[in-house]
Amino acid sequence: MTSRNTARRPLTELQQAILNCIWSKRAATSEQVREALRLAHPLKDSSVRTLLRRLEARGYLSHQVVGNTFVYRARIPASGVAARAVRHIIDRFCSGSVEQFLVGMVDEHVISRQEINRLARKVKKQK
Repeated sequence: MTSRNTARRPLTELQQAILNCIWSKRAATSEQVREALRLAHPLKDSSVRTLLRRLEARGYLSHQVVGNTFVYRARIPASGVAARAVRHIIDRFCSGSVEQFLVGMVDEHVISRQEINRLARKVKKQK
């Protein structure tokens, strides 16, 4: 059973690399993940399997047994993980205020006022 804190903890660079690999392949075995990460993150197969199990326990992955092999798939699309990461940033640095976060994004020239206005129009249309 995962605790609320475990599920909300941000992903490490290595966990993110594993998810990126699985998103790009749509499904992957531990060996395929290990091979894809080999140059940037040389890992033992047992380490990759442990990381995959932990990501599964946190709800990011699921697996299916094909023969004797676990095949992992993402349970959450990349956009969902990105939204969780942004929520974490908003909670941690902006006291939970989305408005404060967006104002900071505009003030720091990360996003323009025009982009904010365009997004506001899209949100209004969806209501």
